[in-house]
Amino acid sequence: MTDRIVISWWMPPLLAVQFLTRIPVPGMNQLTAEQARYGLSRAVIWFPLVGALVGVITAAVLVASAHIWPRAIAVIIALAFEARLTGAFHEDAVADFCDAFGGGHDAESTQRIMKDSRIGSYGALGLMLAVGLRGALLIALPQDMIIITLIASACFGRLLAVSVMAFVSPVVTAENGLAKVIGGRTGLEDLCFAALIVAPIIGLFAYFYSTAALWALGGAGLFLLWFRSLLLRRINGSTGDCLGFAAYAGQLIVLLAALAIAGS
Repeated sequence: MTDRIVISWWMPPLLAVQFLTRIPVPGMNQLTAEQARYGLSRAVIWFPLVGALVGVITAAVLVASAHIWPRAIAVIIALAFEARLTGAFHEDAVADFCDAFGGGHDAESTQRIMKDSRIGSYGALGLMLAVGLRGALLIALPQDMIIITLIASACFGRLLAVSVMAFVSPVVTAENGLAKVIGGRTGLEDLCFAALIVAPIIGLFAYFYSTAALWALGGAGLFLLWFRSLLLRRINGSTGDCLGFAAYAGQLIVLLAALAIAGS
């Protein structure tokens, strides 16, 4: 029973770092399987903050590279570094999601394709378009907006994934993936805590670019309504790949909103 499992207060944040990145986290191998699963369910509220950390590192690489090479080259280097930092975690989810929902005809075939490690035409095209769009947005953003927008988008994307966890239950037949381990234990209270933790980061973006923040919030709301309807209709729940797709979509929503107000 999870109510008998005891872990230290500092373990969930470190588990969030370990789960979402390839940054070495000492001491986590001492946890039992039950402690790790329970700790990961408590780590959800820290996912957006870890996303902000990833955004800070990516932004630092981009800015440093831009002092040597043109912006387009710097963006490619930064995205490549981020992929190594995160193990291309969300990019892999985007490819799997596009393959499954593009090629699946019913719940069974959709889930089967999603579990397949091979990438098909839908996955390859979806991943190329998603990463290409993100790269193009980072190239097109004004210099004075790029750092705070990149960090806010990385943070907001993970917050949107937590929102999906809170509003869509995991697929009942899902194996021991992210959605099954933590999705069923994530509720509105966890979403509120996650939002409060990263409120200064999102708030800073909203302070400087209030119109973009409103557009991003509205876009995320519409996406969440559409995405929830799609998941319930197609597979009657969510999976880890669905959550990763939502995280990447959240990043694109913020970048699109920021560039829209920059060009107006």
